[in-house]
Amino acid sequence: MNVLELLDELEEVIQMAPSVPVVRKVMVDPNEILEIVKDIRLELPDEIQQAQYIRNERTRILDEAKSEYESIIKEAEGKANALIENDEITLKAKTRAEDILKKASENSAIMKMSILDYTDNMLYNLQEKVDQLYGVYFTDMFDELQHTFEKINSNLSASRNEVKDQIYKSQMEKDENK
Repeated sequence: MNVLELLDELEEVIQMAPSVPVVRKVMVDPNEILEIVKDIRLELPDEIQQAQYIRNERTRILDEAKSEYESIIKEAEGKANALIENDEITLKAKTRAEDILKKASENSAIMKMSILDYTDNMLYNLQEKVDQLYGVYFTDMFDELQHTFEKINSNLSASRNEVKDQIYKSQMEKDENK
């Protein structure tokens, strides 16, 4: 059973509970509610693991982009050193090497920005889903569940801020390279 099914079950228990006249309160079996809350907690780690996977994937993609960038730079340096023997060729090689480095830097910056944008979108979508679940199912219920969602949102916001910081740093590096 997934979290959404458990929340549907919790909602059904509350809706089917007998109500107390005048005060708009319902009576529910606390053991039944606590059992459903326990099941929800058992399901939540999957969502947290998904967020961790996204973060790890972002790091892996950034590392690959950096490695490719360094490889392109090394290749450009190797080509430039091979052409140093002749003055005319050296001047052309320097110009060509600068062009290659500029293009590699631009391509790397574009790839990095795309990766960061993709990661930010994934984190934003996950954050929206968490906000939606929170707003629909947990208003005025279970302080501990509220604390759990706030912690998840805090972690997502921190991750998004990291991504935004990386975007800013990338933009600054790009501007410095111009």
